[in-house]
Amino acid sequence: MAKKLVIVESPAKAHTIGKYLGPTYKVKASVGHVKDLPRSGLGIDIENDFEPKFINIRGKGELIKELKKEAQDADRVYLATDPDREGEAISNHLCEILGMDPKGPVRVTFNEITKDVIKEALKSPRPIDQALVDSQQARRMVDRLVGYEISPILWKKVKKNSSGGRVQSAVLKLVCDRERQINKFVPEEYWNITVLFSTDPEFEAKVALYKGDKLEVPNEEKACQVETDLNAGTYKVSSVAKSVKSVNPFNPYTTSTLQQDASIKLGFTTKKTMSVAQRLYEGVNVPGKGTMGLITYMRTDSVRISEEAKKAAYAFIADNYGKEYTSGRTGAVSKNAQDAHEAIRPTNVFILPDEIKDVDKDLYKLYKLIWERFVASRMAAAKFDVTQVEIENGDYTLKAGGSKRTFDGFQKVYATNKEEDRDKALPELKEGDILVNGQVNKEQKFTEPPSRYTEASLVKEMEAKNIGRPSTYSSTVTLLQDKKYITKMKGKKTLQPTDLGFTIIEFMETYFSDITDAQFTSQMEDKLDTIDGENVKWRDVIREFYGPFKQELDKANDAEKVKQKDVPALDEKGEPILCDICQRPMLIKSGRYGEFMACSGFPECKNTKPILRSVGVKCPECGKDIVRRKGKSGKTFYGCSGYPDCKVSFWYKPVNKRCPKCGSLLVERHLKNTKLACSNQNCDYKE
Repeated sequence: MAKKLVIVESPAKAHTIGKYLGPTYKVKASVGHVKDLPRSGLGIDIENDFEPKFINIRGKGELIKELKKEAQDADRVYLATDPDREGEAISNHLCEILGMDPKGPVRVTFNEITKDVIKEALKSPRPIDQALVDSQQARRMVDRLVGYEISPILWKKVKKNSSGGRVQSAVLKLVCDRERQINKFVPEEYWNITVLFSTDPEFEAKVALYKGDKLEVPNEEKACQVETDLNAGTYKVSSVAKSVKSVNPFNPYTTSTLQQDASIKLGFTTKKTMSVAQRLYEGVNVPGKGTMGLITYMRTDSVRISEEAKKAAYAFIADNYGKEYTSGRTGAVSKNAQDAHEAIRPTNVFILPDEIKDVDKDLYKLYKLIWERFVASRMAAAKFDVTQVEIENGDYTLKAGGSKRTFDGFQKVYATNKEEDRDKALPELKEGDILVNGQVNKEQKFTEPPSRYTEASLVKEMEAKNIGRPSTYSSTVTLLQDKKYITKMKGKKTLQPTDLGFTIIEFMETYFSDITDAQFTSQMEDKLDTIDGENVKWRDVIREFYGPFKQELDKANDAEKVKQKDVPALDEKGEPILCDICQRPMLIKSGRYGEFMACSGFPECKNTKPILRSVGVKCPECGKDIVRRKGKSGKTFYGCSGYPDCKVSFWYKPVNKRCPKCGSLLVERHLKNTKLACSNQNCDYKE
């Protein structure tokens, strides 16, 4: 019988740690939170100084019963939930449920799941950090107050099933504000003028100054005048400046920068990035080496690296690339960083990405990204010889630059693909040289509106404006898309607010301006941080927030209902879909089970039709499209668009791939070590 019990959050982590600790330990998972505010009500006694009413989560009765039994049978219990505020709160609730003293040595934390780190952590358990618990619970309570008291108003005044949130609404306003800027933008014409010199090698110089001031060329007439002036004059090199430029590597990843890079370089959504990172953190079966956590904890805003990791990286770089490639740089620290744990890095730099290449392609891609970024962050700067040339022609000054990399440094491992980091040759020039055969090129341009956000740039903006925390970036962006407040533009990564998103934010701006204001949200984040950082009382923070908020609630409750805009139903070509009974346009409506089409002639015509979205797979029986449907229970399934003539259906999304064993369609099944499985219940094929 196990003498010691270790409780972690996830079963995958429990499985990995259990292998390290041996038979004298039993490792169990809480599967996330065990207590929370009730779903059926606010769960906060406002009249009793905001006393929270945390209860055991419904559906976890058997798990709690099992944990109690295991704790009673154990000589010692260690609470090893995640090393952050959420994890601290879960451990605190486990103390309550299991009858443990939170002031005793019950809590252990570790930033990486490796054998040595786990065993070392168990040697020094500590009490529950009540300040961290208070900080997490205060956040949970403020979010509950905002969500549960604003959302019913939005249901009544705007649309059923709509919601607002402390972080969610501020982020939605960012997207809507950007769209407003784009809609108001008026492009302005300007011209770029360059001169191509037929030297060896040839090079291009930009016409930059006129009489020492920046050259402005607003129209073609002015561009032609500049061209005439240049062709009438002589090009003379007025200065040649040579220097050495150092390009330092990036810091290792934080949650935000990992989500951004994974989106840009791998095409991962923020949700997918965090899911794959979680698997890398909790444990991967490395061929020949067993199961181990490959990266440190993936929710962090710190770029700090442990001394042990620095030494390991130094040794790896020196052995594989040479000592000249090592660097002693420490890296900057984000001004908002909580620094609770390290940056995201490999737990063992000597485990190369190629070692898991055949295990799982997504794990491999993300681990390779993290590994290369970390190794590069400990390497020397890349060096470039840089030449800056100025050329005079009458009242005009032209500028050209050239560079040549003389030492690749960190770029040996981590390519930046930036234009300024590439070699750009210039001929050998000296002051006083006369250049001939200069070909003037005029290019008409127009100023462009600000770009729409992508998931990556939106996360970057959230971090810059201090909206939310690393643990909430992904879930917030995903929620806004799930609620259909923002959507990805067809065939692009860019995000655009929907009509519903605009309607929601316009109502929120009118009645809850603080909640949508990025600066207010940032200040609230800072106040919540002071609970565990400066020993501020959590009730004081909530009291200060709730007074003005209650006044806004009262005004919003008295508001008139917002009239919804009609949203036309369009086919794949963008043409209106007409009612097959009365030929009037169909509109998109929302109901209990999601969106559907309804005739605009209601109530005279009550025709409705489901919205069928093809998944790009043909029915194996009749050849018609397989479409996404919802059953009476609201559960999604996939069926033939030829229903009721063809009744082929699948509970899981089918793909355009046949089972090599029986020939049936494969379906997506996201299980451990499984991505696809056969749709035939009598066939066990999976991959």
